[in-house]
Amino acid sequence: MLKKLLLLALLPAVLLCAGCGSKEKAAEAIDEKADSILEEHKTGSMELEYANQFHVDYYEDGIAVVTVEDGLQYLVIEGSDELPEWLPDEEIGEMTIICAPAQSVYLAASSAMDLIDAAGALDAVKMTSTQAKDWGIDKIKKLVEDGTIQYIGKYRAPDYEALLEGDIDLAIESTMIYHNPQIKEEIEEVGIPVLVERSSYEADPLGRLEWIKLYGLLLGKSEEAESFFNAAVEKIKSVDTDAVSEAPSVAFFSVNSNGSVVVRKPGDYVTKMIETAGGTYALDGITEEEDNALSTMNMQMEAFYDKAVDADILIYNSTIEGSLESISDLTALSDKFADFKAVKEGRVWCTDASTFQKTTGVADMTVEMNRIFAGAEDDSDMEYFHKLAR
Repeated sequence: MLKKLLLLALLPAVLLCAGCGSKEKAAEAIDEKADSILEEHKTGSMELEYANQFHVDYYEDGIAVVTVEDGLQYLVIEGSDELPEWLPDEEIGEMTIICAPAQSVYLAASSAMDLIDAAGALDAVKMTSTQAKDWGIDKIKKLVEDGTIQYIGKYRAPDYEALLEGDIDLAIESTMIYHNPQIKEEIEEVGIPVLVERSSYEADPLGRLEWIKLYGLLLGKSEEAESFFNAAVEKIKSVDTDAVSEAPSVAFFSVNSNGSVVVRKPGDYVTKMIETAGGTYALDGITEEEDNALSTMNMQMEAFYDKAVDADILIYNSTIEGSLESISDLTALSDKFADFKAVKEGRVWCTDASTFQKTTGVADMTVEMNRIFAGAEDDSDMEYFHKLAR
């Protein structure tokens, strides 16, 4: 029944019969009526402390409505494939229906994999758009290599036959899908609901992590997700900023193949982690000519030099162009780095390649940053950073 509803786009007869000029008003009337019906049966909302890119309202009979910041809404039906009598199918407007818990997931948003694993629902992930060689998480790499999680092509060209044969009941895409919107439409046309997740748009690192609660809801692991999230919050609250005698200025960056420096925009979740760990972001105040929703921006080396030459600590982001092992590896990218204060003092660190696929690591990353800012020299027991050899 529900796949048929999805394929028919859930449009009531009154809208189908309306003239072109009145369709918008008819749709608004339907949405208002649905809101009114839902409000009568509302039982509460998901408690979110940090995330602002989604929210969840709960209703009677195991119904939940997920609203994502891009404007899309999802009607989650828990433990059933039927709508309750009080919510006729013609009243749910354009919401996408998801039956929970999802049993067979196609995951094209790699950052969600670690969250799903931490919630104890990895068994539900059957397919991915990321090849084994591109996974920095060993556990996931092995599952893709042995076919437990099937690679079915890049997100922009998935194997539709595999999706159908695998009886996929939920596809999770990153916002990259909006570069190829027809792919989302085609997946939905074969009856598979598509959730577009926006965890990377969260400005707070704990907001990014709090998306685990949404995956817990969709995959039947709400208690496990809540427990993991609460433990991470406590770990971050325990960070000892007093151990950092004077807040160091920190530049977090990489150098791309064109020689431009890729940096985090001020206020994004990485810069918030730096601040939480007791540092200050050396590139505060930078702006870009063209405003967009990306969390990174490119700078010419000369501009980066002016802003970061006196930074106390440099952290090289290995995610984009690969890892560095020594300071000479850094100066090989540009001889200008030899002038940097942090290079002269040997305070240059590098993230490990899996850092940003390990979405659940924000607490441990912050703890390790705190140790670095407090003057740590030994990286032997660090998971997310290593110090560049002099």
